[in-house]
Amino acid sequence: MTVSIAKRKSWPNRHSEAMSSLRLPDFIIAGAPRSGTTWLYSVADRHPEIRMAKPIAPEPKFFLRDDLFARGLDYYARTWFSDIPPGALAGEKSANYLESPRAAQRIHDSLPSVRLVFVLRNPIHRAFSNYLWSRQNGLESESFSAALAREEEREQSIPEKLRYARPHALYSRGLYADLLDPYLTLFPREQLLILRYEDIVCTPAETAVRLHGFLGVAPRPQDGAGQPPANAIRDGAGESMDPATYGSLADRYADANRRLSDLLGPDFRVWET
Repeated sequence: MTVSIAKRKSWPNRHSEAMSSLRLPDFIIAGAPRSGTTWLYSVADRHPEIRMAKPIAPEPKFFLRDDLFARGLDYYARTWFSDIPPGALAGEKSANYLESPRAAQRIHDSLPSVRLVFVLRNPIHRAFSNYLWSRQNGLESESFSAALAREEEREQSIPEKLRYARPHALYSRGLYADLLDPYLTLFPREQLLILRYEDIVCTPAETAVRLHGFLGVAPRPQDGAGQPPANAIRDGAGESMDPATYGSLADRYADANRRLSDLLGPDFRVWET
C-alpha cells in the first residue's frame, strides 16, 4: 500500500514509490474541543484547491479508533478520499487526535510528511464552553465548580458511547503542553501550525490567510471573514462563570500555560495571566 499525496513543491515527500496507489490526506486538522476546529474545516473546504473528507460528522477518527485503524490505509483512503480530484489538497478533521499519543504515533508512522493544524483556546474559557455544551446536551446537571471537582471520578467511569465526547473532561483537556508533546517530538516543527481560537474570533480573515499560507494554496481572506465560530455564538447565550472559579482555574493552569508559551512562543503568553 502506498500514499499518493498532491503535495506543493515545498512539501517534503518521504513516502516510498511503492506506496503511490492510495489517496490520503495532505493535512489533518485537530485541536482542543470547543476551540474552532469546525471553523477551520469550513474555511479549508471553501477553498477551490482543497477538498475535505466528508461528511464533517461523524469525524473519521481513523488514527484514534483501534477498530478502524486495523482495517488499514486502503480502507481509510477508499472511505474518505476516493473522490479527491487530481491536483487538489486533501484534508480531514478529527479534533480528538490531539488527545491521543497513540494517534500521534500512528499518524507519524503512516503519514510522516503530513501537515498538522492544531487550534487551542484559553483553557479556562474552553473548559467553561465544554461545560455549557454538556449542559445543553443533557449530559451535565452539576454546577461548573462541582463538575470540575468530580472530573477525575467521572472520567474513570465514562460510558463507551461517550468515550470520545468526554462531556466531563473540563480541566484536563486544557493541558496543552502535555497534549502537544507527542506531536512536537515526532514531527518537524515546520509541519505543525498551531492557531488560537481567539484569533479566529478577532481576526478571522487573517487567520484564514495564515492557514492558506501554511498549506501552500492561494490566500483567500474572504473564506474566513464574516464566519464566527459556532462556539462563540453558543457560549454568548450561556451563563457566566463565577469569578472565584475563574481564579481557581487560573491558578491551576498557571504552570501549564507557562510551559505552553515556552514551547510555542509569545503568541501564547497572554494566557499566563
